[in-house]
Amino acid sequence: MQVQHTSATRQPATGLAGLKQNWQSDLLSGFLVSLIALPLSLGIAGASNFPPIMGVLTAIIGGLVVAFFAGSEPTIKGPAAGLIVIVAGCVDELGRGDMTLGWHLALGVIVVAGVIQIVLGLLKVAKLADFFPLAAVHGMLAAIGIIIMSKQLHLAVGTAPSELKGKEPVELIEMVPHSLMHMEWHIALIGVVSLIILFGMPMIKNKIVKKIPPALIALVVAVVLGLIFHLSDVHQYGNIKPLVTPGEFTLGLNVNFDAWWGDQLPTALKYVAMFALIGSLESLLTGKAIDLLDPYKRKSNLSKDLTAVGIGNTMSGILGGLPMISEVARSSANLSNSGKTRWANFFHGAFLLIFVVALVPLIKLVPVAALAAILIAVGFRLANPKEFRHMYEIGPEQLIVFVVTIIATLATDLLVGIGVGILTEFAIQLVLGLPVKYLFNPQQELVSVGDTHTLTIKGAAVFTNYLSIKKQLDTIPQQAGQHVTVDLHHARYVDHTVMENLHNYEHDFQLAGGRFDVINLDEHKPLSAHPLAARRKPVVKSSVSQPV
Repeated sequence: MQVQHTSATRQPATGLAGLKQNWQSDLLSGFLVSLIALPLSLGIAGASNFPPIMGVLTAIIGGLVVAFFAGSEPTIKGPAAGLIVIVAGCVDELGRGDMTLGWHLALGVIVVAGVIQIVLGLLKVAKLADFFPLAAVHGMLAAIGIIIMSKQLHLAVGTAPSELKGKEPVELIEMVPHSLMHMEWHIALIGVVSLIILFGMPMIKNKIVKKIPPALIALVVAVVLGLIFHLSDVHQYGNIKPLVTPGEFTLGLNVNFDAWWGDQLPTALKYVAMFALIGSLESLLTGKAIDLLDPYKRKSNLSKDLTAVGIGNTMSGILGGLPMISEVARSSANLSNSGKTRWANFFHGAFLLIFVVALVPLIKLVPVAALAAILIAVGFRLANPKEFRHMYEIGPEQLIVFVVTIIATLATDLLVGIGVGILTEFAIQLVLGLPVKYLFNPQQELVSVGDTHTLTIKGAAVFTNYLSIKKQLDTIPQQAGQHVTVDLHHARYVDHTVMENLHNYEHDFQLAGGRFDVINLDEHKPLSAHPLAARRKPVVKSSVSQPV
């Protein structure tokens, strides 16, 4: 594995010095990111069965509050599309048909999950994110994308929300032909035009157009079309609700903890586990991804960042907002718009607060079809067909884990889905010859002589024992002059998750001016042509004949 060394430019100052040094670029980036966050926050909250305005409240807290506790400079905190399925399910099950009650009870679950995230961050368990096989994680996210699209497609063509109530993802997919045949053409036209804008604008190469958020343009065009089609005339559209009902922006205490005793306790425990696990996993993976994109090559303190997200979720849940994460699309946009420090996240929250105060009358004119189209685009990014091809290129066994995780998630729920994905990875590795005794014990030895370190792995290097390998590697300082060699000659099996993580270590060491080599893989047979594919070493049978 080879990574080209890239010299990181001088890092921006932090704190108040960073504000003084970079306020212009951070202010501009915060403003541009807020334009992306506004429609997304409204749409995510609405799809989660929360008052849409509370999605904006979540992003405001993520900017104005969490920015001061975060362990990452460039990430943007806010509501995530990846948690829509969990939040909506929590509201439905706890509310038992009463969405308002379900929202208040779900807030109690979010607060408890936030406190758990604070504790997990303080205990520095962010490293546990490395336990999950990457194919299962991507499969879970793709399943979330499919679930989002399966519901929002109906709303984009004018299907009444009451017809979708209680439907499972597979049932919603089966309903698509019916919804298309019975669409309300005014609403469907708004949905189609919004989709054309959302998918068409990114294809335009003009630099000025690239700076304009497609979701914002789709929203503006949809509002104009809504006025032309008189969507505010409720009698014309019957039981369809064509316009967003944003709810009231208040800072009162909306949380209700009644679900934590009585017969709803098992449901509350299930969802607090999903919020804490899936939300933390998404946030940590985003932090790692943004570190790789950061032009200044800063390394996030992921445990500190998890604590910050937990603080934000606790406050958001008390006031009525959604759970938040470090969101990858908005964080990437922040870097693309030259955001340099956490002040960009702060400014993004400040601008959203201004928008909420000033634009509530305008938000009430937003067609539901436009927000549905925005979420369809988000869901498509999560379940992009290219992801299937990418998994196959890494290795057929990765595609199997990816697809099985998707199917299991669609058929059950997120926790069961990712659990099935992990078990599938286990089973495949055992079939490929991994001895059970190496699942959690890699049989490794680290020898350090001055600045030269050799880690020899004699059993196997797989996702289940990677935390032990990581513990050894983390004892070596990432700095100039350090030379690390990972010898895999005696490792019977090396999976894709470990190959990917070793590649990231190589990247980090070389950026720090050190050297990181992975050696003795020549005798291993890769499962595909991909450079980070899993590898297994053929078992050589002894040719010595036994005495008769």
